[in-house]
Amino acid sequence: MIHEKMCGITFELSVVTDNNRGKIIMEIDLMKNYPRTKRNPLERGKTKTPEDRAIARQFGKAFFDGSRDQGYGGFNYHSRFWEPVIPDFQKQYHLDQHSSVLDVGCAKGFMMHDMVKLIPGITVKGIDISNYAIENTIDSMKLHCQVGCATKLPFPDKSFDCVISITTLHNLEKPELIKALQEIERVKKKYSFITVDGYHNDEEKERMFAWNLTAKTVLHVDEWKQLFKDVGYTGDYYWFIP
Repeated sequence: MIHEKMCGITFELSVVTDNNRGKIIMEIDLMKNYPRTKRNPLERGKTKTPEDRAIARQFGKAFFDGSRDQGYGGFNYHSRFWEPVIPDFQKQYHLDQHSSVLDVGCAKGFMMHDMVKLIPGITVKGIDISNYAIENTIDSMKLHCQVGCATKLPFPDKSFDCVISITTLHNLEKPELIKALQEIERVKKKYSFITVDGYHNDEEKERMFAWNLTAKTVLHVDEWKQLFKDVGYTGDYYWFIP
């Protein structure tokens, strides 16, 4: 997955509504160490067709391991992607061998693989809507990943110490996205972190819609913050901006 890389950790504190017990949530860039793509978003947008987007939204072989016009152009494991990111998750959410983490939109389980490698003994689970991704999950995570939908997580209440979802929830229409946020709230004990497609200004918006293949809900960052407040989402968040 490709994410924006920022200089240092930036964050903004905000207090959510009383019905969430005054919990502090943060806008915090925990993806700052994930490698950033060198491809030009506007140039990419010129070559994308409605057919490309329709195929990408099937989240099948074409999306993961087909042409770059329709997805990743080969979704393979490389330690350079997630190994630099996991320590920031570990520090922020106090993860250790006793912790449990759910990855919503786990794809082939690469983040989970590196989390287990860097935090031995930690419990990890993952779900993804893609049958293809789950069938091709990295060997070490095959027993821990399953096909599932973010709008109906197949786990009991308060099952996980931390729930993480990276560039996944925006692939849902807004009503389903709201359900997914509520499901994250239901299954987490304390912590959650999500990244979604967002923009601060018209320039970023143009790049976003040129780059995007699969997102169905793309909002201004202030609209996202209001949505989180309205839904009662009490976790941390950040933006993917190409």
